[in-house]
Amino acid sequence: MTSLTPLYQLAAEQKSADVTDLSARISWVIGLVVFIAFVYWLMRQGWKWRGSLQSDLPELPATPDGYASQPPLLTMTGRYHASTTAGQWLDRIVAHGLGTRSRVELTLTEQGLDVVRPGAADFFVPAAQLRDARLDKGIAGKVLPEGGLLIITWALGDRLIDSGFRSDHSAEHPAWVDAIHHLTDSTTEGIAR
Repeated sequence: MTSLTPLYQLAAEQKSADVTDLSARISWVIGLVVFIAFVYWLMRQGWKWRGSLQSDLPELPATPDGYASQPPLLTMTGRYHASTTAGQWLDRIVAHGLGTRSRVELTLTEQGLDVVRPGAADFFVPAAQLRDARLDKGIAGKVLPEGGLLIITWALGDRLIDSGFRSDHSAEHPAWVDAIHHLTDSTTEGIAR
């Protein structure tokens, strides 16, 4: 017959390994923080580089005096998502603050489109510079269901720009497309005369 060693003696003989090595854990945390800071710095440098490439864009037009006296054709509150080179939905424009997402208040009159962005640069698009409007599903890092974005195409200097907006009430989008089409048609007729 074999002798059985009591269980408490077996448990007392085994020594478990250290569960936490504090210096190794601190080293990993510091390394991870440095890596995240480096990636953030690279992204910031890329944003600045993109802005310097687009520095040839003229300044954004300011809202003209007396604009508030014009009766608005349409108004809208919602979100401004981005501006891109027209037809290239991933080529974000960051110059002059056009790459900054923000809340937005849009007002369309016969004079043009007033874009008021709390916390970001406001701008004005004269009616003669409005080119098109359409419903789409994506622009520079924002993808929504089909027709979820109102894309307004306008000219800034010699470049065409697509700006993406989403109304708080997306049922308003088709009315904006129609109104901008009507405004651009009447502007081109006035220029043709």
